[in-house]
Amino acid sequence: MNKKISVVIVAAGSGSRFGDPLPKQYHHIGDKTLLRHCVEAFMQLCPPNHIQIVHNPAHQHHLDLAIEDLVDSGMLRPTVPGGATRQQSVLNGLRALQDASPDYVLIHDAARPGIDHDVIFRVLGALDKYKGAIPGIAVHDTIKQCDDDKAILRTIARDTLMRAQTPQGFDFKTILRAHTKFEGQEMTDDASLLEQMGIAVKCVAGSERNDKITRRDDLARLGEHFSDQQTSKNSRKDETMIAEEYRTGTGFDVHRFAPGDACMLCGVSVPHKARLEGHSDADVGLHALTDAILGAIAAGDIGQHFPPSDLQWKGAASDQFLKHAADLVAQRDGRIVNVDVTLICERPKIGPHTTAMRQAIADILAIDIDRVNVKATTSERLGFTGREEGIAAQAAASIALPRKA
Repeated sequence: MNKKISVVIVAAGSGSRFGDPLPKQYHHIGDKTLLRHCVEAFMQLCPPNHIQIVHNPAHQHHLDLAIEDLVDSGMLRPTVPGGATRQQSVLNGLRALQDASPDYVLIHDAARPGIDHDVIFRVLGALDKYKGAIPGIAVHDTIKQCDDDKAILRTIARDTLMRAQTPQGFDFKTILRAHTKFEGQEMTDDASLLEQMGIAVKCVAGSERNDKITRRDDLARLGEHFSDQQTSKNSRKDETMIAEEYRTGTGFDVHRFAPGDACMLCGVSVPHKARLEGHSDADVGLHALTDAILGAIAAGDIGQHFPPSDLQWKGAASDQFLKHAADLVAQRDGRIVNVDVTLICERPKIGPHTTAMRQAIADILAIDIDRVNVKATTSERLGFTGREEGIAAQAAASIALPRKA
């Protein structure tokens, strides 16, 4: 998936049912607030400056304690105040994200700190075919409908019922239009707005761990889960140290300029007075990175897998080359630990595009963005890159493979 993703985290509620003067999103599980757990979960999947927190200005002190370092460092977007209702708070967050022009947006409640990447990826995957998608949990208890005196009216079939969770994912323009259309009305969740407009919303599998913190005893329950998960992580880490070996590969590639108006660099189209010339789309960054991964697993080079003499690769998008290399790692039961790409050129300027490039590579390799680095340098006006005749790229990749007996 090569889509620009943003996140709205709703943290504007007072948590009246929680029964504590401190709003629940600022309570701690372990050494982090519920809000901080949510923020850090999404920071591994999209650029931090695409995460929009909506807060209650009356809770500014608590907010500062939770995330001030992330906001002051410029990593996160400035927070925006919420409204009188959750629906108005979400709309405020969506409007604040318009300058980021995301393709998809995830809307998440700060009272759900147990969100995991599997749920997020299921939601995002459903957006390939639907304008909206939500995670849900099947209802296992028998459901009774009662009248005002609590007398049972009927039993409701539970096999079609789901408990809705967040993050709920949407095509950004569609959900912004829906929230704007129904502004001033209050519905139970964001998917309800699309339902009112007759737009289909997909329900994907959620997680019991992702249940909402509503009362104080929910904190203790989820805290035990976090503790168990950390113990499991530490155990897996010890096993990994014994069972894995680490490999490093490097790659280098060069492409000359040709007449055009943009260059494909690390999966991103960068406007320029020329394009890069090559048999495929000439993405010099992805070519170098593909070779680095192939080198780490001793699988030859990109030319062996995708020969320039083969016409099926003429004009091909280079993301499929990189995906092929990642698939070869997976076939060996390996994992990509981290990758690093350096682009060498005088122009175009790379800095404004590095976040998008990192996200594109992370999406292709299906790894967290914090495992991807893209940077640029010049050759001080020396050589062919200094004369602006083309672009060079070098890359490194670290791979963990099962250790052979």
